[in-house]
Amino acid sequence: MAKPTRRERIVSLAPSATSILVALGAKKALVGVSRWCPTVAPVAHLPQLGDCWQIDPSAVRALSPHLIVGSVPYRAETLAQLLELPGTFVATNPRTLDDIFREIRFLGRLTGRAEQADQLITRMQAFFELVARRTRRLPRLRVYAEAWPKPRIASPPWVAELIALAGGDMIVPAGQKVDDLEVARRDPEVILLAWTAAGERSRRASALENVHWQHTSAVRNGRVYVVRDELLNTPGPPLMDGLRVLVRTLHPEVVLPANRPPRDRRARARSH
Repeated sequence: MAKPTRRERIVSLAPSATSILVALGAKKALVGVSRWCPTVAPVAHLPQLGDCWQIDPSAVRALSPHLIVGSVPYRAETLAQLLELPGTFVATNPRTLDDIFREIRFLGRLTGRAEQADQLITRMQAFFELVARRTRRLPRLRVYAEAWPKPRIASPPWVAELIALAGGDMIVPAGQKVDDLEVARRDPEVILLAWTAAGERSRRASALENVHWQHTSAVRNGRVYVVRDELLNTPGPPLMDGLRVLVRTLHPEVVLPANRPPRDRRARARSH
């Protein structure tokens, strides 16, 4: 396996990529991140830049990165500015769990950490399979998970997959616009609010007070929950913690193994 050189300098403009790179042991190679990245990885000490929607290209150039990692969504003008910078630029747009595993493998090989990438994928897959076994015989709950309120957008496909692992079924097409009446007709038993870039600031009252949802099972039984944005909307290692939250929310009777920190000493100081 090729070892990273001392000159390795990476700018990550996507929280998902940052979480993956840190998990692969590339934290020291990071020289700049987006302002959203410290929510998913211990990188608050690094220069915080923009993202693929808006950025000062001169600030990126000053860091002399050899690799810039971005993601969708992007603005064409900003993307053009990033492509003009020296070094390699890559952008990812995972939609499913399999896409996320491919992204991990891609970043691992791109940074000379293929073995670490394979180990991370194996660890994630093993945990997902464990959860699926624990919930397989439990009642399936109808779930509406929301990534954005105006316009109302359902959580992305990988969240629907996590919900299925946790013992539920997404009642609307994942990642698409929906309206209040469509959600009401499907009568969710659980409503999850994980608004993008909102942290824990999703408004539970927005669901409880929605006149169209008053007769849904979720509202009548008080099963409306706010989930930290980064635990569901970061397509990378944080999804393992996100799945734990989903299991506790949908089926609190399920007992999962303790969330043990990685063996690497440097990683033990990280909060999860």
